[in-house]
Amino acid sequence: MKLYFSPLACSLATRITLYEARAHATFEEVDSETKLTASGRDFRQIHELGLVPVLELPNGEVLSEGAAILQHVARSHPEAQLAPTDPLGLARLQQWLCFIGMELHKAVFVPLLSKQTGPDAKSYALGLAESRLSWVARHLRDREFLLERFSVADAYLFAVLNWTVATPVDLRPWPALLEYQARLRTRPAIERAFDEELSLYRSEQARIRKDQPITTPAAQ
Repeated sequence: MKLYFSPLACSLATRITLYEARAHATFEEVDSETKLTASGRDFRQIHELGLVPVLELPNGEVLSEGAAILQHVARSHPEAQLAPTDPLGLARLQQWLCFIGMELHKAVFVPLLSKQTGPDAKSYALGLAESRLSWVARHLRDREFLLERFSVADAYLFAVLNWTVATPVDLRPWPALLEYQARLRTRPAIERAFDEELSLYRSEQARIRKDQPITTPAAQ
């Protein structure tokens, strides 16, 4: 398999899951601005929306949408026990993947991270954060994971909570979330995935700063 990803984007959840599953996979970075892959290919030829993650399967087919990819990896590696198998457990997993994807990822963090979002939209998105994060924090107050054991939903939530460092969302009012985040950070697969992508992200940001023209008052 090959994962197309951008550093510290939601595709981090898939990298974590692949490492947790000890799956055989390669990784190709996608520039979030140019949409070029590390090999120089236009990523939109692979997925016309240009959105990561995309997982290329051994037979050449491609799978998009993070929640679908996470569940595919989990089901392809049942020995890793990254997803429940009973009907209610699967429904709970879907509940969390839908909530994280819609109520946190898309509703709160995408507007806050986007350069195209206006101040009113950013303010509205930030206003949604309190109720949604409070709900998750109450659930995690006396729990180690979202479900009975670590699952792909935890990988997704970990990736999304990392975006608080780049937005005005402050997790300090929710100690349960900070403790959850710190606890997951110690898992070997998460530590490996996060450290690798943080290094790539820093390199990408350094390159962007280097490529930006230097302006002076006289030149403006």
